[in-house]
Amino acid sequence: MYQIKLFNKISAVGTSRLDPAKYACGEDLDNYDAILVRSAKLHDTAFPKACRCIARAGAGVNNIPLDRCAEEGIVVFNTPGANSNAVKELVICGLLLASRKVVQGAQWVQSLAGSPDIGPAAEKGKAAYAGPELMGKTLGVIGLGAIGWKVANAAEALGMNVLGYDPYLSDASRAALSPNVTVTTLDDVFAQADYITVHVPLLDSTRSLICADSLAKMKDGVRIVNFARGELVDTPAMADALASGKAAAYVCDFASDEILAQPNAVVLPHLGASTPESEDNCAIMACDEVSDFLENGNIVNSVNFPAVSLGQRGGSPRVLVLAKAGTDIAALLQKQGVSVSAKSEGSRGNYCAFLADVDQVLPSLDGDGILSVRTL
Repeated sequence: MYQIKLFNKISAVGTSRLDPAKYACGEDLDNYDAILVRSAKLHDTAFPKACRCIARAGAGVNNIPLDRCAEEGIVVFNTPGANSNAVKELVICGLLLASRKVVQGAQWVQSLAGSPDIGPAAEKGKAAYAGPELMGKTLGVIGLGAIGWKVANAAEALGMNVLGYDPYLSDASRAALSPNVTVTTLDDVFAQADYITVHVPLLDSTRSLICADSLAKMKDGVRIVNFARGELVDTPAMADALASGKAAAYVCDFASDEILAQPNAVVLPHLGASTPESEDNCAIMACDEVSDFLENGNIVNSVNFPAVSLGQRGGSPRVLVLAKAGTDIAALLQKQGVSVSAKSEGSRGNYCAFLADVDQVLPSLDGDGILSVRTL
């Protein structure tokens, strides 16, 4: 029976897809085969040798030590797109909050509690919270992946002119984009957008994407929404831009004292995926990834190994080998006298994966670069 350790509460809609005759799920397991996690930080967690995979019920994986997992032969999955609609809706809300000072106005009205003639007083003060409409303004969407293209299309439907930037734009996202969305350069987005929203992963190349230099390229009074990762924005630079009026508003879900001190900032809890629908969708995808990997060896939506798949396992043995990129796994199998009837292989960065249906149970597989060998 496979042991699945839960590091966070995972929706029962997802875990119910794991056959209880094959899987035991719980928080108190020690020698587990797989992990299901949401936001728990795993960088200091020592994984047992039995651990084969980790599935993050969400998109971001900065709470997981990806390189260490790869070196230990642990496949890490995420659930791209499962929470995209929930985040898209909150981003549209964020654009409105950046424009209309709804939060500031509500806080001011709350402060009038107990005042005489509270109704007229609230009405009299509304001019301080006026703001522009979205229609006719230009939105720059940085990152057009599972969330970004949905934001772009929704904003275009609201009457905004939308510019998008994504140097890795997939064919699927390009096909899904409204034909009225213009895909252009990052400098064009900075120079032309009245509003900017970021939807990229946190990498060395994207850290402080919004900084003093990029803010200087933007329009005066730009409004910025960041529901992706806090470190994509240089916090001191953003605070300075808000204080000077270079940025008219900043809406995010990453709290800091510098930003909270700015009256034109709206800081929310990290609510992007906090809908029951999103949590169910992420749990379903994560549990399906884990079961397909453990039972069939298929790797889909991994962030540290390439995708390989041979469908459902049949009657013959199947072997999955994870190794350093460049390792000639086929040659190693041939030395063992193993015949391959079907295979799927690929490389990703420094690592490769080889999945094959074979004619015999693999006795052993030794060689430089081998990280993990499983016979299913």
